[in-house]
Amino acid sequence: MKTILYFFIGILFGITLFKSEAASWFRIYEMFQFKSFHMYGIIGSALCFGIIITQSIKRTKIKSFFGQPLVIKDKEKSVKSNLYGGVFFGLGWALVGACPGPIFVLLGAGYFPILVLLFFATLGTYVYGKIKDRLPH
Repeated sequence: MKTILYFFIGILFGITLFKSEAASWFRIYEMFQFKSFHMYGIIGSALCFGIIITQSIKRTKIKSFFGQPLVIKDKEKSVKSNLYGGVFFGLGWALVGACPGPIFVLLGAGYFPILVLLFFATLGTYVYGKIKDRLPH
């Protein structure tokens, strides 16, 4: 039952990304050239809602739809690893014009050249998994 629920939530999220043009290469390109507020508005509102929802979960002890307690663990505060990770993530995003989130949205919309990006995103994740113990965290 959970898998079906998550599947439909994912489809709804994908439709939202596509219809809001958050998966559009042109919108992403505009964002990196500082020509449009569209993507900054989407990212900023997602950030604000994320903060509000996360704080609500932490402070009110909300339970999941299935009755399990939601526990959000605190993360280590590491400027160095966040800075390096953010730079590499941003460079990759700017280079290909797509965040990893919309890869499947674009694939579902029929943009099959995105398979190249999916392959290299998967390869990059695999390589990171192999070398993560030797990286500064």
